[in-house]
Amino acid sequence: MNNQHLQVLAFGAHADDVEIGMAGTIAKFTSEGKRVGICDLTDADLSSNGNIELRKSEAANAAEVLKVSWRSSLGFPDRGLYLNEEYIREIARVIRINKPQIVFAPYFEDRHPDHGNCASLVEEAVFSAGIRKYETDGNEPAHRVERVYFYMINGFHKPDFVIDISQYIDLKLEALREYKSQFQQTEETHNTPLVNGYIETVEARERMFGKLVGVTFAEGFKTKVPILLNRDLIGE
Repeated sequence: MNNQHLQVLAFGAHADDVEIGMAGTIAKFTSEGKRVGICDLTDADLSSNGNIELRKSEAANAAEVLKVSWRSSLGFPDRGLYLNEEYIREIARVIRINKPQIVFAPYFEDRHPDHGNCASLVEEAVFSAGIRKYETDGNEPAHRVERVYFYMINGFHKPDFVIDISQYIDLKLEALREYKSQFQQTEETHNTPLVNGYIETVEARERMFGKLVGVTFAEGFKTKVPILLNRDLIGE
């Protein structure tokens, strides 16, 4: 796995989940020199379009666009992401190996059950990874993640905070367009919500979040804990 510690580790149920929710934020982080990793829990083998080999190639291309330091898939069964000690243990091992400060996962409320289940698995694994006597297969030492935040995939929820991605929206859209099998309509493509203007819908959502805070584009996030501001609320 990764030979250097990550500052940010984003989990998704399928390749493209992380990009839909927070590709702009990842591009912002990596442009600032932060080490970011992406871990897909499944190979998305039940996708209506594409296949495992193609999806992995698209995911690698998207990761290159975003300049992430590490990306991997755990190969859990698509539509089989249930709370299961084996899965929790493997995710905890990934966290202990990469030692991220911050972990991101999909928000719980989403039309696709795998996304909410991914969030539950990651939340459990973050807690377990910090327990000294909790054992993982490689017997890695415990690691406590500082914060867990949740990005949105299909939902449009009131965010607890947003990140300005106005300078990075083009990179977000470029990363999403690497998933041609998922978002591009062809004669061979099965008709799914993803091939009917989905990228444009995501772009519109980020424009709306941006409008809420007076910037052009922003990505919205949910959190279970308050955000600590390390600057004055009122300028000089």
